[in-house]
Amino acid sequence: MQQSQRQAAAAVARVLDGAPLSAALAAAGADDAGPARALIHELAYGTLRHWGTLDALVRALATKPLADRDVALLIAIALYQLAHTRAPAFAIVDQAVNAAAALGKPAAKPLVNAILRRYLRERAELDVRVRRDNVAQWSHPGWWIARVRADHPVHWREILAAGNTRPPLALRVNARVTTRDELLARFAAAGIAARAAGVAGVIVDPPQPVTTLPGYEGGAFSVQDLGAQLAVPLLGVADGMRVLDACAAPGGKATHALELADVELTALDRDDHRLARVHENLARLALAGRRVRVIAGDARDPASWWDGRPYDRILADVPCTASGVVRRHPDGKWLRRATDVAAFAVEQRAILDALWPLLAPKGRLLYATCSVFAGENDAPVADFLSRHPDALRESLTFPPGVAHAGGQLLPSGEGGDHNQDGFYYALIRKA
Repeated sequence: MQQSQRQAAAAVARVLDGAPLSAALAAAGADDAGPARALIHELAYGTLRHWGTLDALVRALATKPLADRDVALLIAIALYQLAHTRAPAFAIVDQAVNAAAALGKPAAKPLVNAILRRYLRERAELDVRVRRDNVAQWSHPGWWIARVRADHPVHWREILAAGNTRPPLALRVNARVTTRDELLARFAAAGIAARAAGVAGVIVDPPQPVTTLPGYEGGAFSVQDLGAQLAVPLLGVADGMRVLDACAAPGGKATHALELADVELTALDRDDHRLARVHENLARLALAGRRVRVIAGDARDPASWWDGRPYDRILADVPCTASGVVRRHPDGKWLRRATDVAAFAVEQRAILDALWPLLAPKGRLLYATCSVFAGENDAPVADFLSRHPDALRESLTFPPGVAHAGGQLLPSGEGGDHNQDGFYYALIRKA
């Protein structure tokens, strides 16, 4: 355990220095850790989900500021374990003390031991005291909390709380290969606990590596959040249509469109590296073919890739802060800056303006983000509509159980009926 604690602390340190969590884990050796990989990921992800609280606890427990960040992070990892895992407290403390020695800092062993044991003695009082601070209570940056409160005065508490929960493993059944009932039966026969969720989804609980699930190699399902599974049905694809997925990687929504209808699809993305995932998903789901084009290109510059023929449907799943999916990517809370919202809004407006001429009359464009910030959602859509008199916003109808406020999906807490991330949708029709 102590080596996993050290590697997780090293990964968290890299995130706090500005690295994405995936790269930080790789640099910390998590990918080569064998059976310990899962524990390292659990500790790093969990610590970042609750970093605001854990950082406040470390500062409250220390009699003076800790000058050694490595030691402070090691204590934070152990505090996460004590508060959020079932590992025995004595083992967590003992291993954290040993980890300090393994870091080459044996003089820190008494300090680590004393702080963690004090937490165990005073936990109830400390948990209440540190949460008087907003960042410690909600475990999001202060600017983030203020923006969510301003944008969602009714639901802000639920949105922030949901960002600190564990996400479910949600699958989308490939209707061209199997049915949901058949897939659930295969899972049950293999002793895998799963249940139907949403229109065509399945939740596997507890989560496990998807490559080990029956039907993965045969393309029976894709991993996709229940909120993301709503996009293509909202867009309303039908046989014979020309469809553009303008920000397609890694291909979840593009493959969903191909599963639901016989369409001529263009999957566009400006990142060549990420397009490899699109090709992989198309191949595994047996959806690649002559009616599918995968193109590297910038949605803001159609002249460099568009063939001049209009599209009946356009999906613009635009770049954003990803503030609605932080339960899956908790590093995002600590990597983003308040200025990012306005910067993304500029790019989002440019994409909308560039794609609009490509849409056929009577066609529909679905604007989508995985954000809960109005500055990336309602604001750019309202601005676009004000400048394009031929653009008409249509009402959206969501399936039962989908918590939403207008086009904003409200991210779910654990156990929600429709356990979804915080996506946003606006459907725009061309007159």
